[in-house]
Amino acid sequence: MPYELHDWPTILGRGEFVRLALEEAGAAYVDVARCDEAEGGGLGALVARLQDPTVARPSFALPVLKDGTVTIGQTAAILLYLGPRLGLVPQSEADRLWTHQIQLTVADMVTEAHDTHHPIAVGLAYEDQRPEALRRAEHFRRERIPEFFAWFEHLLARNGGRHLVGRALTYADLSLFQLVEGLLYAFPRAARAELRESPHLSALHAAVPARPRIAAYLAGPRRIPFNEDGIFRRYPELDG
Repeated sequence: MPYELHDWPTILGRGEFVRLALEEAGAAYVDVARCDEAEGGGLGALVARLQDPTVARPSFALPVLKDGTVTIGQTAAILLYLGPRLGLVPQSEADRLWTHQIQLTVADMVTEAHDTHHPIAVGLAYEDQRPEALRRAEHFRRERIPEFFAWFEHLLARNGGRHLVGRALTYADLSLFQLVEGLLYAFPRAARAELRESPHLSALHAAVPARPRIAAYLAGPRRIPFNEDGIFRRYPELDG
């Protein structure tokens, strides 16, 4: 039975971190919201799933993964579940928890990147909080991108330079690639400058899209382009 991934169909959001893991592993999965309504998919099915009053443990937000009778929300929790099943995490409990910790740190940076363009409230338009966004983005560029990148670079260097955990690719490597991709879209000047100071991180970012399954996915129609409705949004004034 294929996994069911419930995620927004038109934005490159947090579900993309899960999607990359499924793609790299060659796992069978259904992107529910992107299926035809006649097949039980579409946006209506997605909304119905979120609002279903019979679900005893509802998720707060997307993405949600369904594996038979198991339903999981929150990106990091989904990847913690999928990692050993997809062969994208080492076998030891210590390594699995360490990979999970790195994933949570990736999630922290994703949130900070999002909050540069919505620093006051997600319900307000960017134009309604632009002065605050300019201040938030300046701090993010000057302080937070260098701090996070330095930490990821440090982890890679301590682990031999190629991967974050162990000697093989993990879902944390895939997520770090997606994080860097998003930052290069939203903050091309700032992100490129920091990548030049982070050779191991730069090499990882280049190596992931060269993997056959990831390369095919990125080049295909199922990969949604970055846009100004997702987590990473390009507003040139925020890049300094």
